Amino acid sequence: MEKKIEILAPAGSFETLKAAVLNGADAVYAGGNRFGARAYAVNFTEEELLEAIDYIHLHGRKIYLTVNTLVKENEFADLYSYLRPYYEQGLDAVIVQDIGVMKYVMRQFPGLAVHASTQMTVTNYIAAKHLEELGVERVVPARELSLSEIRQLAENTGLEIECFVHGALCYCYSGQCLMSSMIGGRSGNRGQCAQPCRLPYKVNHSKEAMDILSLKDLCAIELIPELIEAGVTSFKIEGRMKQPSYVAAVTGMYRKYVDLYLREGRKAYKVTEKDKQELLAAYQRRGYCEGYYKQQNGQKMISFGRPKASAGMEQDFTVGKLQKKMDGRLRISPGERIELAIACGEKACVSVKGAVAEPAKNQPLSIERIDRQMRKTGNTPFIFDKLEICMKGDVFLPMQSLNELRREAIEKLLSNILHNYKRNPVAEAVKIEDLDSDLKAEEYGFTASVENLEQMQMVLDAGWIKRIYLEDAVYYEEKYERLSNCVAEARRRGIEIYFSMARIFRKQAETLYKQSYSDLDKIFDGAQVRNLESYYFLREKGYKKPIVLDSNVYQWNKETKAFWKAYGVERAAAPVELNFQELRRLGIHSMELVVYGYLPVMVSAGCVKKNTSGCSSQKGMTWLTDRYQKKFVVKNECIYCYNVIYNADPVMLPDQKQKIEELHPCALRLAFSSEKADTVKEILRMYEDVFRRNKNVSMPEKGYTRGHFKRGVK
Repeated sequence: MEKKIEILAPAGSFETLKAAVLNGADAVYAGGNRFGARAYAVNFTEEELLEAIDYIHLHGRKIYLTVNTLVKENEFADLYSYLRPYYEQGLDAVIVQDIGVMKYVMRQFPGLAVHASTQMTVTNYIAAKHLEELGVERVVPARELSLSEIRQLAENTGLEIECFVHGALCYCYSGQCLMSSMIGGRSGNRGQCAQPCRLPYKVNHSKEAMDILSLKDLCAIELIPELIEAGVTSFKIEGRMKQPSYVAAVTGMYRKYVDLYLREGRKAYKVTEKDKQELLAAYQRRGYCEGYYKQQNGQKMISFGRPKASAGMEQDFTVGKLQKKMDGRLRISPGERIELAIACGEKACVSVKGAVAEPAKNQPLSIERIDRQMRKTGNTPFIFDKLEICMKGDVFLPMQSLNELRREAIEKLLSNILHNYKRNPVAEAVKIEDLDSDLKAEEYGFTASVENLEQMQMVLDAGWIKRIYLEDAVYYEEKYERLSNCVAEARRRGIEIYFSMARIFRKQAETLYKQSYSDLDKIFDGAQVRNLESYYFLREKGYKKPIVLDSNVYQWNKETKAFWKAYGVERAAAPVELNFQELRRLGIHSMELVVYGYLPVMVSAGCVKKNTSGCSSQKGMTWLTDRYQKKFVVKNECIYCYNVIYNADPVMLPDQKQKIEELHPCALRLAFSSEKADTVKEILRMYEDVFRRNKNVSMPEKGYTRGHFKRGVK
């Protein structure tokens, strides 16, 4: 069987969509006016998108709709009315981030394919194969994966694998970035990222700021053979906010070279320097790199300086006309109705009859004149390839009769072709019940997350924290005796100790956990997971102890809550981007609410330390200072080779006690990260005074944030 590799192009407008199709795209992805991760793109209106679906299908291509944001509970009711017209029109797939949206679409819209967005942060075949079991047909893995990891994903699943090959790269793992959200209230999980990674920062004590978080754009055209051989089935071009000229140039070039490889093989594969320069010139921002496919990170991927010129190297571009060839047979006989049969492909055939042809009295119509008139298909989607005219005797017809016959036949042919894509209307399904809506904790407890044993000791000494989440790196990096002593002390005090698993679960994490699983199972009372991979890893191991979801395993709606409850997860951390009213609407009676902590705003495969002072393979902290002199701590987690960037100011909510108690969370969490022991002790005392002793405390004048508890995100 001939191997099929899809070229998937962005379509931010109808002109861009046409440019993609004209230049060889097999499919396009587009956003409607809601639920898409490019809120500031032009996007399609409903009418335009319905027309786009027909246009794409007429030309034998596919169209995927981005529904790849997290959906709030109050918005969920709109999903049905939003998706229904596109579903009935024949939309080929939706791209989703939200687990609740995924399950809803599968239940509500049968036959509509679901693709797991890169925003879902799939980094390992473990999660991918379970998504496949749930009904996902395609996965867009994290852009940080190597060729070998993609190959492993392909070999262990039957999923279609869609990978980015060209365009902008995020510094943070997609779906794990809260930086824009915490700084300015524009959430990447809602398609409103303000791109703080493109701004300059000072590193540690440096005097000059640099664009240390700004990645070059991706260009993987020379890796096409390796990507295909690794199992990639769809080559995705980034750029729904780009112009038609860019989409045309990039789509055409990837079409050319994918076809070259499929036709000639690896030995004959070579990208000419002329083509490469033409491709890179289509859009110049900060230079290009080959992404993470062959490297974990490094300076060559970073665009340290500001671009000298604007990013506008766009050329004037006029979208051409794409018409499908059809064959026709026109029958004309005096005294009979004219008849036109047209066919486009083997299955699309129609026949229509028109006016009665009259015997010619003076000037009979010639076949040449009729042929010339019939071929005037104008702006219709069709053009005659072969047209047979069978005419008996001398006849006369007004040209208008021929025009009407042709127009009616083309309309019927178009309807015939598109009919195969249409779906029957579906009624709205019964909404899922909120399974814990009636739960109200009689008395909330307190938990704490810690990242070293000094912090853990302070929490143990306080005596009133019921559960501690200990960063798993402590187990791997500390002396076993120290850890064992702390755990033993917790046991004596009746305090539970859970281990918090890796924020990103790639090959390194999988290897470590396979080696240490039995110890972790014995030592700890439960586990906190931050990604799908960790959860499914534990389940495959037969883990019997409680599992808690951290806040970045998102639960923004009751559909998602029900999904996890069905899988036996009884507790999670509440979403940090929802405000008080939204949390109340969601219901967080089975959730812990983070009431203190420097929230992690980025998890990145890039390493600030490596890209400035060099890699020492030693865990440590650096910090970034922005233009407002705000300092962001950066932790390099060397055992997993990723960085965690923490917000400049901690969330502090002691003055929100009344509202917090109205929410009835099952626990309040204090999240410690870079704090020294004295600071931990001070924070513990403050929260004990407010929440346990009902004392009033004075909030600091500055240096803290209430996060999204009041403002939320749009």
